[in-house]
Amino acid sequence: MTSSAASSLPRVAVLGAGHVGPVIARLAIDAGYRVSIAASDDPENIALITQVLVPGAEPRWAADAIENSDLVVLSIPLHKFAAFDPALVAGKLVVDTMNYWPPIDGVREMFEDPAYGSSEIVARRLADSTIVKTLNHLGYHELDDDRRRAGSPDRRALGVAGDDPAAVTVVADFIERIGYDPVRLGSLRAGRLLEPGGPVFGVALRRTEFESALRSEAA
Repeated sequence: MTSSAASSLPRVAVLGAGHVGPVIARLAIDAGYRVSIAASDDPENIALITQVLVPGAEPRWAADAIENSDLVVLSIPLHKFAAFDPALVAGKLVVDTMNYWPPIDGVREMFEDPAYGSSEIVARRLADSTIVKTLNHLGYHELDDDRRRAGSPDRRALGVAGDDPAAVTVVADFIERIGYDPVRLGSLRAGRLLEPGGPVFGVALRRTEFESALRSEAA
C-alpha cells in the first residue's frame, strides 16, 4: 500500500493491551492503518510488549491516542468499563469488541438487564459516541489464523452491528481490510446475535452460512 493510500485510511486507537487489543492492532497495521495503542497507565509500561507484539504501533496515553484517532477500538476488560470515562471518547466512532459472559467475567450488575444487549448498554453509557459492535464473536487466537484475502473460498464472515449506517460502513471496510467478510446487521440491538449464546458466537462461518444462521435465529 502506498503512503498516500495509507494516509487516507482512518487513524486507529486501540484501547487495551491484553490479549485482544494487540492482535487487532497488528492486523490493522498489516492492512495499512496508522495505529496507536493504550493501556490504563503509562505507555512506557507497554512499550516493550508493543515493540515485540505490535511493531509499528505507537504506545500512547489513552487520551492522546483517542484525540488523534478517527476510530477507537474498545478492547478493555469488561470489569473495567464501569470506571471508563465517557468523556474520553465523546464524539468518536467506537468499535465495541467486549463481551459480557458471566462464567468468565462474573456477574456485572451494569450488564444484567435482559432487555438490552451489552453493546446497547455500552452505547447508553457512552451516549456522546457512535458505537459499532464487531470482533467480539471470535477468539483473539483466531484473529491472526483465520484472516484471508478477499475472494478466498474459506474466508470467514464477521458481523458488524450499529445504528449509524455511515459508521457501520467505516467499520465494515476495516473488517474487510483486515481479512474478513463483513456482514452488516441492521441495528446495534441486532448485535445481541453476536454475543455469547448467539448463533454465530465462536463459530467459523463463511458469509452465506453466517447470514443463514442469523436468519434462522430471527425466524
